[in-house]
Parts: sequence; C-alpha cells; structure tokens
Amino acid sequence: MANEIQKSTTKTMGFTSYITSNAVANRINQIIGDEKTGKRFISAIVSAVNNNPQLKECDNASILSGALLGESLNLSPSPQLGNYYLVPFNDKDRGKVATFQLGYKGYIQLAIRSGQYKKLNVLAIKEGELIKYDPLEEELEVNLIQDELEREKAKTIGYYAMFEYINGFKKSIYWSKEKMEAHALKYSQGYKAKKGYTFWEKDFDAMAFKTMLRQLISKWGVMSTEMQSAYEGDMAYIKDDGSKVYVDNQEDTVIIDAEAQPKTVKSLDDI
Repeated sequence: MANEIQKSTTKTMGFTSYITSNAVANRINQIIGDEKTGKRFISAIVSAVNNNPQLKECDNASILSGALLGESLNLSPSPQLGNYYLVPFNDKDRGKVATFQLGYKGYIQLAIRSGQYKKLNVLAIKEGELIKYDPLEEELEVNLIQDELEREKAKTIGYYAMFEYINGFKKSIYWSKEKMEAHALKYSQGYKAKKGYTFWEKDFDAMAFKTMLRQLISKWGVMSTEMQSAYEGDMAYIKDDGSKVYVDNQEDTVIIDAEAQPKTVKSLDDI
C-alpha cells in the first residue's frame, strides 16, 4: 500500500515528518477514504511510534504498510487495546523494519465479525487439573482450581482452545507445554536465540494463547476475507510491492522491541 509514497524518504526522514508531509498525508486520505479519518489514522500511528523508540529507527514505509493493513482490517494500533502491534525487527536485507503482528484480541474481533461463532475460548491448563483429553472425540476432562489466585500461581502444563459455530459445529485442540515449546523454537528464530527480547520470552502463555487460536481457526474455523488478510499478514514485514516477508523465520533476524512493547497479560493474550 505504501509503495507509491515517497520511497526516497522512507529512511532519511523522521516518521512524524514523513507521515504528515503533504504527499504522504494526501495519499493516506485517498487510501482510507476521507481527510477526517486520515487525520485520525495519522494521529494514532504517530502516537504508537512515539511510544516505542525502537520503531522510530525503522524504515518509514514498513511502519506505514503495517499500519495500513491494520486500518484495512478496522483494528486499532493502540497497544492498550491489543488488536495488533508494529514490532521492530532487524532484517538482513532491509535493516530495521516494522512487522505487523496480530494480537489475540484482533483474532477475537475478526471472528466475532464473521457472525459464525457462538463460542470461542482458549485456556491454560494448570498442573493437577488435567484428567483426560481424548483427541479422537475431542473431549476434555479437567478439575479446574477454583481459587483464582492459586490458579494463577500454579504451573502451566498445557493449552486448550475450542470454538462452537452458531449451527452447532464444534472443534477443540489441546497442546502440552512441551509441544508449544517445540513450536516456538521451530518458528521463531528470536525465541531460539533466547536473549530475552521476544514476546515468547516475556509472556510465553500469552503467545501460546495466540498460537492456539491461530492453529484452531486457520485449520477448522470460518476464515472471512478479513481473517485471511490478517492471517497472511501476521508476523510479516510488508514490502513496497505488497509482498510479505516473515522475518522472524530468518536465521539472522533479531527482534529489537526490547522493553518497548507491553509485557503484562492477566488472562488471555494482549499480543
């Protein structure tokens, strides 16, 4: 989306100056549809960038491309809302770029809009709670710890996710903590490096919740056009031509979000 917007200034100009320049602002208004909405969009993205010093060092066009994808999905860039995040990466070819990362609440929002889901849930299973999970019948038998404070302190041993359509169709999956760990090591080079800066290291359970929903919905759920766009763009750096590069899968990619991204998640997933 940003391929027509002042390519020559994407690295040399500060982001605020870049996005508020007449050429870029006018093009944003054309893409979004009107000047009022364009101003709201620009204000929200400038605020998100100003709250994350690492984003200021990223290629301007990559920030804008990720933000425009979020806007096309009608999702807010506010970290407090947790719909999606713009996460800085060091890319081996482009340098510092911003990637689009869909949050747990973003998945929920898009699922709700489809109008197909009666229930959608994801839960950490604690030590001592699991009695049995039958993958053939997809039946979970647990004895949940009733004291919420005690439950929060208990060790997580696995993750459960389920949905039920309005028409009655149900699907569920259960992964052990060990399976989730193997998944993280396989698909995130940043986590594999174990240097303390990835979302997986900051809040493993939160990333696990997102992974469970991503696995569940992408394989068995209703995938609206919006959901497909979000799924394809998730964790990708969007290039000038609209193609997507999943930079965290590159061997020498480094996440540079450090302390800039929100860290706390009380129940499900804020990322």
